[in-house]
Amino acid sequence: MRKFLPCGDRISVVGTTGSGKTTLARSISQHRQIPHIELDALHWDANWTAASDQVFRERVTQALHGSTWVVDGNYSKVRDIVWGQADTVVF
Repeated sequence: MRKFLPCGDRISVVGTTGSGKTTLARSISQHRQIPHIELDALHWDANWTAASDQVFRERVTQALHGSTWVVDGNYSKVRDIVWGQADTVVF
């Protein structure tokens, strides 16, 4: 079976909870040898305390400063940042 992998340099993987976003993003990252950014890791602080919107947006902006990456997550509060820089969105 032939596998399809997105061909962009800045890839956003989105989908419903439990759909495999992180698994797919990790696989793409390893195959393409580009950084994987997990939005959950940037959103949650210790003891599952959510970062403030400002802190979260700053973290995402910093994480996406490179020229290649694959990011997974569905946070509408940073969608403008992620999709504004992505050249490929995988649903």
